[in-house]
Amino acid sequence: MLPKTGMSLHDGPTGQYDAAAYSAVIAAALHGELGSTHRAVKTIRRWTGAGERTVVNWLAADNGPSGPHLVMLAHHSDAVLKAFLVMAAREHVVVDLDLVHARAELVAAVAAIDRLLATDEAAGTHH
Repeated sequence: MLPKTGMSLHDGPTGQYDAAAYSAVIAAALHGELGSTHRAVKTIRRWTGAGERTVVNWLAADNGPSGPHLVMLAHHSDAVLKAFLVMAAREHVVVDLDLVHARAELVAAVAAIDRLLATDEAAGTHH
């Protein structure tokens, strides 16, 4: 656990992340992906096994998740994973993840087009 003296988590090109900044970044990622409803709290609890009060504190940026909880959050949440990578000055990995995701979406789109074309050909309608 980090002391409350503002100990820096990272001194890199992305800036300094003390405990308060870390908590704020993770809270913003969770809010961005899940919103601020009680459903978000339930989802995060299911992902991590953390208690309700703990999750509420994460969402309020009062505290940040510990290592094991952060791993579980990053496993389930692309937003948390990306936030962590940015804090670790690994933005290039974020770009790689975005490219993989974009490629998968393109493959799915091409497959959908192929299905539509096959249905169109089977129906005997050509344009």
